[in-house]
Amino acid sequence: MEIENLFIDTSAFYALMDRSDSYHEKAKQLWAFLLDKNSSFKTTSYIIIETLALIQSRLGFEAAQLYSSDILGLVDILWVDEPRHNLAFELWLGLRRKKFSPVDCVSFITMRHYSLENVFGCDRHFGEQGFKILD
Repeated sequence: MEIENLFIDTSAFYALMDRSDSYHEKAKQLWAFLLDKNSSFKTTSYIIIETLALIQSRLGFEAAQLYSSDILGLVDILWVDEPRHNLAFELWLGLRRKKFSPVDCVSFITMRHYSLENVFGCDRHFGEQGFKILD
């Protein structure tokens, strides 16, 4: 499997940090494989904020700081501008589904904008939106 550009979701970031997460072992193995293949990792500024808040809340400040210093340096941040934010908000309103968050919709809009097809994460909503979840 050769993957040049892939999007990383909060679910993968969190799983990498939390050994008790059910996706941890799989995420750790996939992360090592992708690093070995020199994959290019992308995520949004919204995912970073969501992940930092989640890690800090569940694992503590030190874990959030470790994520910030050790993992984020390997990731290209795709900053969400106002037009993309507005498109995502419209998508979120249009989907009217409890399980889709506004951050999910920002991810979908951003992935389409940058022609990203592959996702490192375990959120099945990406598959429902036509993206390929790596396993």
